[in-house]
Amino acid sequence: MIKNLKLNTINAIKEFVNETAKCQFDVDIISGRYVINAKSIMGVLSLDLDKPIALHVRCNDIDSKDYLKAISNFIID
Repeated sequence: MIKNLKLNTINAIKEFVNETAKCQFDVDIISGRYVINAKSIMGVLSLDLDKPIALHVRCNDIDSKDYLKAISNFIID
């Protein structure tokens, strides 16, 4: 499942990474040709956050439901 994200402040990044770190499944952020582990704050901070960011959640819809609800304020779809 892929969603578009907007992470425009340091606090938003910290909150997003903290919620993502709680997941038992893999979550990646895709920006251009770069694929970053969304649980890595250093990885997320290394991206150009002015460019479009895609979130790739690698699990079934049932497992991701709570996670997507927790990060809903960052999703721009």
